[in-house]
Amino acid sequence: MSKCAYTVPNERDYFKLSARTTHAIVVDMNTKNSPLIIGLVGEIGSGKTTVTDYLKEKYGATPYKFSTMLRDILARIYQPATRDNMQKLSTAVRQIFGEDVMSKTIFEDLSRSTAPLIIAEGIRRPSDIEHLAMLPRFVVVAIEADARVRYERITQRSENPDDQTKTWEAFAAESEQEPEQKIREVMQKAAHTIDNNGTREELWAQIDALM
Repeated sequence: MSKCAYTVPNERDYFKLSARTTHAIVVDMNTKNSPLIIGLVGEIGSGKTTVTDYLKEKYGATPYKFSTMLRDILARIYQPATRDNMQKLSTAVRQIFGEDVMSKTIFEDLSRSTAPLIIAEGIRRPSDIEHLAMLPRFVVVAIEADARVRYERITQRSENPDDQTKTWEAFAAESEQEPEQKIREVMQKAAHTIDNNGTREELWAQIDALM
């Protein structure tokens, strides 16, 4: 019996998908057996969780966060889940187990899910999508917002222990760190971009148009 050759698409090939092709995948979500997987990428305070919550409430999406595995480890060793701690832990884990370890973890989680619509929230590096790009209906969506808008948002929330006390100087410094630079690198290659500088209603309208 002859063997069938199969080539796994690399990251560069994945990003060559046109917006038209990717949009067709989204529109066709009800006609395929494979789940639609939306990977959300955006800088701190851009509104990733807000978009995830909307997709969960209106479209029944099942969310998975890249940061969950980091929060789990920090909770187990009784350390606060500050942004600084999560960045340090992420760096350490990647150095020990490989740059794609978090991508592999999310890939395994999503592969086991039976949900028809899945959100992979918090993509931060090109390596994060290395394995997710192998899934048949995976699409990256970037969420953009101006720096001042993002800063005001994070100081009004309590997702991380240090959010409400963060100064503008600290926020600006974090924005120039290597993890945030990697986020911007991925955002430039996203198939779709959502502008989250406006009202909630304007945000919802963009999401609905995408779906």
